[in-house]
Amino acid sequence: MRQFLSIPVLFLLMALAAGVQSQEVWPLQKCINYALENNIHIKQGALNSDYYGNELNQAKSNRLPNLNAYMSNDMSYGRSLSYDNTYQNVNSNNTGGSLSSSITLWNGFILSNQVKRAELDLKASLEDLQKAKDDIMLNIAAAYLEILFADELVIVATDQMGVTRQQIDRTSKLVDAGSLAKGSLLEIEAQLAREELQLVNEQNSLQLAYLNLYQLLELPSTETFKIEKPNLPMLGAGQTMINSMDIFKTAVDVRPEIKSAEYKLQSAEKQLEVAKGSQYPTLAFGANYYNSYNNQYRDGTGNDIPFSDQIKNNERYGFGFDLSIPIFNRRQVRNGISNATIQKTNLELQLQSAKNLLRKDIEQAYTNALAALKRYMANEKAVVSMVEAFRYTEEKFNVGMVNSVEYNQSKNNLTKAKSDLLQAKYEYIFRTKILDFYAGKPIEL
Repeated sequence: MRQFLSIPVLFLLMALAAGVQSQEVWPLQKCINYALENNIHIKQGALNSDYYGNELNQAKSNRLPNLNAYMSNDMSYGRSLSYDNTYQNVNSNNTGGSLSSSITLWNGFILSNQVKRAELDLKASLEDLQKAKDDIMLNIAAAYLEILFADELVIVATDQMGVTRQQIDRTSKLVDAGSLAKGSLLEIEAQLAREELQLVNEQNSLQLAYLNLYQLLELPSTETFKIEKPNLPMLGAGQTMINSMDIFKTAVDVRPEIKSAEYKLQSAEKQLEVAKGSQYPTLAFGANYYNSYNNQYRDGTGNDIPFSDQIKNNERYGFGFDLSIPIFNRRQVRNGISNATIQKTNLELQLQSAKNLLRKDIEQAYTNALAALKRYMANEKAVVSMVEAFRYTEEKFNVGMVNSVEYNQSKNNLTKAKSDLLQAKYEYIFRTKILDFYAGKPIEL
């Protein structure tokens, strides 16, 4: 049974080792850069910012004068009254054209406030884009650390199997010498089988962790890589952490979700000014030019009037001012002001909610990091104790003072202590990276 389980595991390890050698190694920053360039949500956020950029350009252009051209060509057939006061069959062609332009001189500062509102909307969209980038960076860092954690569990499981195999060799000799019953050897061989299964489970978890990272990067299934193992910070009793409120005071000034909420509130204030501007008159200046030509126009002697003469004689132009005074528009202005006020109040609440959520996230990350650090310190002591306890149990087992059940239990306790230590270590690293990120520091490992 032992050989039946160990041979497949050996082949699996060899296959994984060969795969590692043939695959490219990606550091964390390369993973982040790839995601920022290829993630669909990031691309959609960039398109959204481009849309608001166009809205800003349009708002600025609305302050410029317009210019429109009009052309017409009318053709008539049949009898009509001619120049000599008789009816004749005449085919006529009348061509006309005009140019017109107008510009708003004043409309209650609506145009200028619309420009300011569009600028704020663009700034808010850029902050939303940055927030989307920050989220993907945090998710990738979490997936990256999950791979490192899973990889270390594979190493622990592999090391435990090595210890068990050594103990099988020693126990076999003791059984052959008559110092131990054969049941002890069978129990340890069963323990090796369980550890081989655990190794397979840990390797599966490692592959799933890689799959999660590949999917976050939206990487094609045909393209894979192995992550680079960085030099992680050492944890110790002297580890210090910045107070959560100090981090919040910094984060509230730099985090994009807070800036976005502030810009949206300011945009709502400008929209309220736009709505109020509709109460005031609008003054505009306009100018136009018109001309036409008809192929049937005759002078008093019956001669065709030349094109140049018609263009000169038919020329008309003018300019003037238009003043529009709102008196009653079915309460549209009043309701517009009311709705803008409601929207402004709602965005004030959204800003406060964003600050509250940020403070909550920071406090949770701080509390989780502190708890992980305490667990790490406790587990570090536990591992030291478990190593010594297992060594002592192994010595007694080798001379027959304890049975195989007690030996395996001691070994399992050591394995669990090492796993708990690793889990606390990576939990602490991830939470502190979140806190650093909130404080405006880039994610680095």
